[in-house]
Amino acid sequence: MAAPIKRVAFLGIGNMGWPMAANLVKAGFDVTVADVVPGRADAFAAETGGKAAANPAVATKGVDCVITIVPTSKQVAEAMESIAPSLAPGMLVIDMTSGQPGRTREIAAVLAGKGVAMIDCPVSGGVPRAKTGQLAIMAGGEDADLDRADAVLKAMGTSIHRCGPIGAGQAMKALNNLVSAGGYLIGIEALLIGQRFGLDPAKMVDVLNASTGMNNSTQKKFKEYVLSRRFDAGFGLDLMVKDLSIALEVGRETTTPTPFAALCREMWASAAALLGPGADHTAVAKLSEQMSGTVLGGNKET
Repeated sequence: MAAPIKRVAFLGIGNMGWPMAANLVKAGFDVTVADVVPGRADAFAAETGGKAAANPAVATKGVDCVITIVPTSKQVAEAMESIAPSLAPGMLVIDMTSGQPGRTREIAAVLAGKGVAMIDCPVSGGVPRAKTGQLAIMAGGEDADLDRADAVLKAMGTSIHRCGPIGAGQAMKALNNLVSAGGYLIGIEALLIGQRFGLDPAKMVDVLNASTGMNNSTQKKFKEYVLSRRFDAGFGLDLMVKDLSIALEVGRETTTPTPFAALCREMWASAAALLGPGADHTAVAKLSEQMSGTVLGGNKET
């Protein structure tokens, strides 16, 4: 039986990774972090009591578990290459990136050859639930490896779903975001129609939340980030486009017709091209506003 996890290397402490790693520190794990942004690891150590490392290779020496949460599977592969000298049989890699299932399986096969197990555990819930440790975690991998990771995952999330073998968690995450993205777009269009008809969009959100049109966007995004004009939920528009592309990739691999999903992805990609790098995913509403010539929450023309 594998030893319990005590020492954790956490690679990637961005908007999501920082609070997730902080919750591991609070739970009593010995956490060492590394990040590509200069000074960020030191700032994390100063604020949380965790440890900082100059680079991933240093962070992963002698640990029981390596956690990655970076933008893409390409960066996960690069991280695994950089820490190869530190990897030892018996280590567990938990990739919490919203990555490509097929690429993750390739990485897992390489690690298995070194006696290192890998599971994929992408998350949902955004920065607010990352801070409170209430993320939903979609897990893929062998049951024995998931059992070993249980205490680590429970320090970051309250809803852990075992979805199948390695890559299954990431497939589920991409499909979850597909459903979320579709609901967001259709909700924005409904608000625009209603406002142009003469309805108050804030009142529309209240009615939707009391009716069958309710979804995550009506509950947690439309008033907070669109009608307020804040557009700062903390999840990048480019990352949503990436996740939708992964969902379509899974669709192609399974020969599943996806006409609505393809349209949804194109709408989000068009918004990303319109708004440019750095836009929050909630700002996708601006694409529909541009097309309708209407700004939600006011009578201004775009």
